[in-house]
Amino acid sequence: MKPEFDPNDIGIANGNIFGFPVSEEEAKIVIIPVPWDATASYGKGTSDGPQAILQASTQLDFFHPELPKAYETAVFMTPISEEWKEINEALCLEVVPYLDYLEQGGKLSDSKEYQGLIGRVSEAQNALKEHLKERALELIDRQQIPAVLGGEHSTILGNIQAINERYEHFGILQIDAHADLRDAYEGFEQSHASIMFNVLKSCQNMRQLVQVGIRDICDAEYELTEESTRISCFFDWDLKKAGYEGKSWDHLCDQILERLPEHVYLSFDIDGLRPELCPNTGTPVPGGFQLEEVSFLLFKLVHSGRKIIGFDLNEVAPDPNSEWDANVGARALWELVCAAELSRRKA
Repeated sequence: MKPEFDPNDIGIANGNIFGFPVSEEEAKIVIIPVPWDATASYGKGTSDGPQAILQASTQLDFFHPELPKAYETAVFMTPISEEWKEINEALCLEVVPYLDYLEQGGKLSDSKEYQGLIGRVSEAQNALKEHLKERALELIDRQQIPAVLGGEHSTILGNIQAINERYEHFGILQIDAHADLRDAYEGFEQSHASIMFNVLKSCQNMRQLVQVGIRDICDAEYELTEESTRISCFFDWDLKKAGYEGKSWDHLCDQILERLPEHVYLSFDIDGLRPELCPNTGTPVPGGFQLEEVSFLLFKLVHSGRKIIGFDLNEVAPDPNSEWDANVGARALWELVCAAELSRRKA
């Protein structure tokens, strides 16, 4: 960290996340923003999440009780791609009437027009995935921690596939309201609702997916969580019941962490939080966590000796009339960054 940064002074909007004066070459953690929400099936707007979080990030204070001199964390966020933002916006204009068509009882098999749309979205997503994978592999090979800031949850696949190529054995800790285990959704093979299904299918070195806070799930997804030895699902209703019966969150976190291997990738969908903390996220669901509860779990993971090898934050959708979603999103990102940095320092 350059000496001119003063953690006690006003935040400076210098183009980098948190206003930290760090270049990509100097960084230990590199965040790649992905402004994409073309397959979002309920609420749009998460493509604007990276820019809103960037703007809100300089309003934070940078003391962290778990990380001494947290402001010295060398984290860099790459520029937001205007090209991908434009591609996303153009496709969204076509996807919205397609989703309306489905909701009115239309069938994809009956429409060549929408079949063509599905093909164009898939082609764009494959290009996005491969570009992200290539960038993440470069970062890993430079001993930097690769992170993604969405955008919808589908955006992270290339990052996890890069992890899969460089690690023989790793697990994923997923904080989410949804299991995201659908075999395609609304015709989109790389849907936001299919991200973990696609990870299971394409990442054989991912040995254990530990899902925490799931509370909105279809029958097929539930059956998969019961049948697959690679999935451990801690449903929100079970965690709440255990808490009502006197089990501490500390005890429940021990049970969660027992399922994870040494190397861990963190995937944090903001709708894993209580909806009053993220009211404009694409698919809010009652229930969920306080941010402090998620932070406790993250740092308990680090203190257990496990190593964070990558992470993402996704599904933050800003409100043009309020700073709340962006504010909470920036603070959630700060917790992930600090946990990853503490893990790196302990390695």
